[in-house]
This record gives sequence, structure tokens and C-alpha cells, in this order.
Amino acid sequence: MKSLDINRGFFFIIKLIMKVAIQGIKGSFHHIVAEEFFGKNIDLAECLTFTEIPVLLKNDKVDTAIMAIENSIAGAILPNYALIDEYNLSIEGEFYLNIHHHLMALKGQKLEDIKEVWSHPMALLQCRKFFRNHPNIKLIEETDTAEVAKRINDQQIKGVAAIASKKASELYDLEVIRDDIQTVKNNSTRFFVLKKGENTPYHKSKIGHDKNKSSIKFITNHNKGSLAEVLDIFAKHEINLTKIQSMPIIDEPWSYAFFIDLIIDDFTLYKNALHLIDKKGSSLKILGEYQQNKML
Repeated sequence: MKSLDINRGFFFIIKLIMKVAIQGIKGSFHHIVAEEFFGKNIDLAECLTFTEIPVLLKNDKVDTAIMAIENSIAGAILPNYALIDEYNLSIEGEFYLNIHHHLMALKGQKLEDIKEVWSHPMALLQCRKFFRNHPNIKLIEETDTAEVAKRINDQQIKGVAAIASKKASELYDLEVIRDDIQTVKNNSTRFFVLKKGENTPYHKSKIGHDKNKSSIKFITNHNKGSLAEVLDIFAKHEINLTKIQSMPIIDEPWSYAFFIDLIIDDFTLYKNALHLIDKKGSSLKILGEYQQNKML
């Protein structure tokens, strides 16, 4: 009997460890966000592409996921909006992370030894000013910042540097050649915390006291001024919009879906506004209601 009780307790402990899908491997910025949001006692599912993440959620292979959605320099990641919408994922939270890009290589290597830099396209984009002063260095796009750092260490590759987080340099025993090489020092990325979800019409919204932000999607009809009418409804209900993002509808040329983030100060006003928008036949969908995360 005692053995059975111990086994049950062990199973319970295992179930408490959340499995989190991230883009990239340990040492990536997604990994950092996962630990900041959920703590270090998590089980990571490492994905080299964003498209793997919703499949894992859909098939219940993970409990939750972290997905970058926009950067203060590079802007919105539109394919990720499409993935969230296509797979009916639910936005459970958000997290803003200050991004610090560091140039790293095998220990003993110096900047003049570096012939190539391998990193994620977004990281290369955010550091382009630094490399204008080093035109002799060839920039190579890769799928993940931390994966490159690991590969350089595993294969002991000389003459090649990675752009990655400080955490990656520590995990993969690389030496930081230059700190903070990002063009804009106040560089941050917004991440969504995602779970498997369903279409959520406005009348099923059950926002709690700890939830003061909402992400919605709507498609306007083809009448003139349709978008202006929707925005006017939000204005009349004193709802503050923090972001509006348009995205083409693939099978309807020159038609657009709109993704909006808004702050909820009064749930009644929020619900009434959604009711009026839904009545206009605007194909309204709630992507998530969650607690606003302040930018650091």
C-alpha cells in the first residue's frame, strides 16, 4: 500500500510540471520568457519553426506555448497571427522581454577572427547597423539563435560567431566578443502565452477581475466606412485600443482581417461594444482575454 501511495505521489508531481512549447532551444529568448512566466520547473518542447507549435497544442502534446508576436524594431510577425487564427489558439497571457543581442564565439576568438555570423533573420535585422561597420563579415540566416551557439560549441567551429542571448553563451560555453550589438538599445519583443482553444463568440466571454486586456479579430463587410464604424464603436464605449493590425485574407483578394488589442476598464462597456460589432456582421472572434503585461 505504501508503495502504491508513493507511486501516486510521484505521478502527481510529474503532472504538476508543465510542458511548454517554444520556438528554438534552451538559451533562446523563447526559453527565457517561458522561465520568466512559468518558473524554471518546466518541461520544454523545442521547435525550430513556429509552425510546429500549434500542431503540438492541437494534438495535446504540450500544455501551453510561447510565441513571439511583435518586436519594437521589426514590427509584427504576421505569419504568427495567421497561425493563432488558423488553429483557434487561445491567448492566455503576454510578456514583454527586453532583447539584448550578444556576439559570441569559441573562447579565444576575437572580432577580427570572425568571417561569418550565423543567426535568426530577426536577430540579424536588429543588429544591421553594427555589421555595416564590419563589411568583411558575411551574415548567414539560420532558424534559431541559441541553436547556432550550441552548434558552434559542439563542432568547435572557428571563424564563425553567433548572435544570441547571454544565457546561450553560458549554456554553450562561448565567449562574448561584443555586448549589446542591437541597433536600438531599447529593443523589446512581445510574446503570447498560448493554449489550445476554440472560437469564442462575444457572448461567451467571461472575463475575470485579473483580466484587463483582450485580443480580437474581425472582418469588416465591403461597405465604405466599415472599419471607421467599428473603431467609432470602441471610441464611444471609451475603450482604449493599444494595437490594430491588418492582414490580407488569402482566399479573398484585397480583403483584410483586423487584429485588435484593447484595454478593458469596464467589462459592461466592452461586452456592449462587441455586441454592436457582432450585429454588423463583422465576423467577430475573441482570440483571448488576459492580464496586461507592462513593458519594462
